[in-house]
Amino acid sequence: MIPVAARIGATEWATSLWPKDGGYIVPVKAGVRRAEGLELGDVVTVGLDVGA
Repeated sequence: MIPVAARIGATEWATSLWPKDGGYIVPVKAGVRRAEGLELGDVVTVGLDVGA
């Protein structure tokens, strides 16, 4: 796991990058999804500050 500060829209949170199949996944908390009005299948831009 790699600690990061993540941002979608105006919402920022602390999380970690999780390795999977040669890449990484970014868990997005339910509160973040609600705050940004996200639903399953939405495509979003995620800002990451690695090592935060």
